[in-house]
Amino acid sequence: MGDILFLAHRMPFPPDRGDKIRSHHLLKALAELSDVHVGCFGDTDSDFSHEGELAATAKSHCLVRRSKSMAFSGIEALASGKPVSLTAFAHKALSRWVASTIEQHPIDTIFVFSGQMGQFIPDSFKGRVIIDLCDVDSAKFEAYAKEGSVPRKWIDAREGRKLSAVEEALAHRADATLFVSQAEADLFRSRLRNSSCVNIAAIRNGIDTTFFDPSAVTANAELARVSGPNFVFTGQMDYAPNIAAAERVIAKLLPAIRQKHPGAAFHVVGRAPTDRLMRHDGKAGVKIWGEVPDVRPFLAAADVVIAPLEIARGIQNKVLEAMAMARPVLLSAEAATGIDASDGKHFRIGTSNDALIAAALDMLANPAATAEMAPAAREYVAQHQSWPAMLAPLSLLCGVSAQGKARDAA
Repeated sequence: MGDILFLAHRMPFPPDRGDKIRSHHLLKALAELSDVHVGCFGDTDSDFSHEGELAATAKSHCLVRRSKSMAFSGIEALASGKPVSLTAFAHKALSRWVASTIEQHPIDTIFVFSGQMGQFIPDSFKGRVIIDLCDVDSAKFEAYAKEGSVPRKWIDAREGRKLSAVEEALAHRADATLFVSQAEADLFRSRLRNSSCVNIAAIRNGIDTTFFDPSAVTANAELARVSGPNFVFTGQMDYAPNIAAAERVIAKLLPAIRQKHPGAAFHVVGRAPTDRLMRHDGKAGVKIWGEVPDVRPFLAAADVVIAPLEIARGIQNKVLEAMAMARPVLLSAEAATGIDASDGKHFRIGTSNDALIAAALDMLANPAATAEMAPAAREYVAQHQSWPAMLAPLSLLCGVSAQGKARDAA
């Protein structure tokens, strides 16, 4: 078994947001199979403060700061005809490190996490290539374009077209192209102009039920003091679908809920809330918390965890985390995609604003039935969504048994 080169668009440590959670567990699983060399970008000082954890996992690594502005990336993309998503991550030093690593180490597999990193695969590389696209990003930008206004919709429409061509080319380059759900894999296959000789598979996200364990966490004291009920939404709050979901609750759902429950409060928990969101802080039952050291106490204090996303690609980690914490979850059909749990048993789904309001009021009016969902949700994710179970196919994809590294070291 040769070494693995792992390329990620974000530093896999700490695993504190959706894409980093997935890349973190993928890297850990790959490191059990063979020596792994990691090339990735850091966005913040926090990323670089965890470089020691990366060094302890990887045989060698290259962590570079992504400092190119989106404005410059946009200009470069227009000049080159490429998607902004690619030009934003183009980096000569990382390209040189990749070439040097392949030359100096017995790399027989390149594992690419996120389509932006496909540009670093050398044309001359003859080994195995696995690309985890996670979601169909081109479809996401197409959805943005339909909902947006000029000139943003033009930018997003261009990005969708350009990314679609890049994604298809990567799928033909790879030995296997992975997605976070079967629905996402099927969507990608349906969009291909040429689907011959393309190997597409789904590896779903998992959940660490040891970490997300309600018995190990004390509910946030401030939320516990609120007369409530408390509705909690978690996520990266400069991410457009999360912003839209929070604003949906604030504008469309919470006012109707507060007519029946005047003390109802909506808590938005997650880093980098936009100024537009912050303007709602402290008004009409809304609290914008921003970044917190640990999301679990907020989940533990929630009467209902709500996730009414209208654009949701793949499996939502925020939903799995809330289920693992044994909280009642109310979500849109889009946010439930890829989670094979049952509406009414493990969570509640609302397909419209009126349906979400009705479900929320019903959950509050029937606390005994709502309480039964919580342990059922945790049991579901513990049995069906553990990371070891989700990542078991990796060894076959990499052409090695799960005991390969241990045997080589013996």
